[in-house]
Amino acid sequence: MKYISTRGHAGQPANPEFCDILLGGLAPDGGLYLPESYPLIGREELDAWRSLSYAELAFAILSKFITDIPAADLKAICDKTYTAAVYCHVRPGDNAADITPVRWLEDGKLGLLELSNGPTLAFKDMAMQLLGNLFEYVLAKRGESINILGATSGDTGSAAEYAMRGKQGVRVFMLSPHGKMSAFQRAQMYSLQDDNIFNIAVTGMFDDAQDIVKAVSNDHAFKAKHRIGAVNSINWARVAAQIVYYFKGYFEATKSNDEQVAFCVPSGNFGNICAGHIARQMGLPVAKLILATNENNVLDEFFRTGVYRPRKTAETSVTSSPSMDISKASNFERFVFDLVGRDPKKVAELWAEVDAGRPFDLTTTPWFARLDDFAFVSGSSSHADRLETIRSIYETYGVMIDTHTADGVKVARELAAEVPAGVPLLVLETALPVKFAETIREALGRDPEVPADLQGLETLPQRVEVMAPDGEQIKRFIAERV
Repeated sequence: MKYISTRGHAGQPANPEFCDILLGGLAPDGGLYLPESYPLIGREELDAWRSLSYAELAFAILSKFITDIPAADLKAICDKTYTAAVYCHVRPGDNAADITPVRWLEDGKLGLLELSNGPTLAFKDMAMQLLGNLFEYVLAKRGESINILGATSGDTGSAAEYAMRGKQGVRVFMLSPHGKMSAFQRAQMYSLQDDNIFNIAVTGMFDDAQDIVKAVSNDHAFKAKHRIGAVNSINWARVAAQIVYYFKGYFEATKSNDEQVAFCVPSGNFGNICAGHIARQMGLPVAKLILATNENNVLDEFFRTGVYRPRKTAETSVTSSPSMDISKASNFERFVFDLVGRDPKKVAELWAEVDAGRPFDLTTTPWFARLDDFAFVSGSSSHADRLETIRSIYETYGVMIDTHTADGVKVARELAAEVPAGVPLLVLETALPVKFAETIREALGRDPEVPADLQGLETLPQRVEVMAPDGEQIKRFIAERV
């Protein structure tokens, strides 16, 4: 499998394979990597995959995208990653071996696809644990080291750090918005004392941190000299790993491959739902992809109006679902590449507008009409909606959900009529409630349960550097420590 950039250049080396792009993040032209074409999955393969364990399914799917790692080695990496010991926070009553069980709210109709059973209690673990093992494998084979630079709005950072801590040949420099994450999220990251983990709190929003990551990635001399890599969802491996749980969720929610399923996905950076889009392009029978945003509704605005209008830091709201406090969705470029017929010149033209701080408008183009072909619909949620949804789900079903999942449930209920009759609708769970205890207390008047292995986390000593959103200052910080 060869990879291309959304902006037209094959990258360096020419026609790179998976291991070439794994360590690099952005393509040299500033675009994002995608496969030359999506592998198509036929009925026979779907039938064969239905009975596979999560690790077996991950190997079957990732084998389509990763052809430069020997099959036996890739299988060993999947088997090492997707175990009940790693995803050890499965709720009582669920099978620990399922990794991503479905919890039905309305049997066969509305369910939660549980993706937060990993070490940091967020769906990011589903891909990040694999990424950590892939990095370690490839670096060892090549005798190389890497310095990972990432940005987080809440969950990516802890998932990356827990996946990379102690890994040979890996250092992690993680940017986060100072004071904008929940106390639990901050404690998960800043309490780590590993020598290869560096936390930097940027005095701004997530978008400021993400802009720095992109700027450093586009400084090709610095990137090469200091071996800078990426674990944000700009890294294709993250998206590829997330494709797996869409297939697994489909098999959990249906009895035969003649049926369809719909997914509702809380989305800030578009990486999670981008994986669902790709699963559908591969042939997974997905009737609808419902995108849910919070008050930072840039993506919802696009799917409703055809106008993509990224907002400035001052226009980005600080909300009670902070992991979606994003106004520049980096993975959205991958979807637009498909939307405009995989025309890299058009994508480069559109993102020249975005990079200049201007919106782009597809309403008068044939591409806007093509949105229906991709089965997307969207909606948004507010703080009041989150509180009401958390209360409603707890009182009706005895299930406690986090704030981001509440955004998804609210929009799923609101847009349920968009889903064909008889098609099950799965809301992708994004995190466990303990990560957002303040809002849970506001909604329910009680504290969420803390897993035994994470009790007392917020009382541990924390280690973090606070800096202005200054790319040059952060580059100096990195250079002094590598």
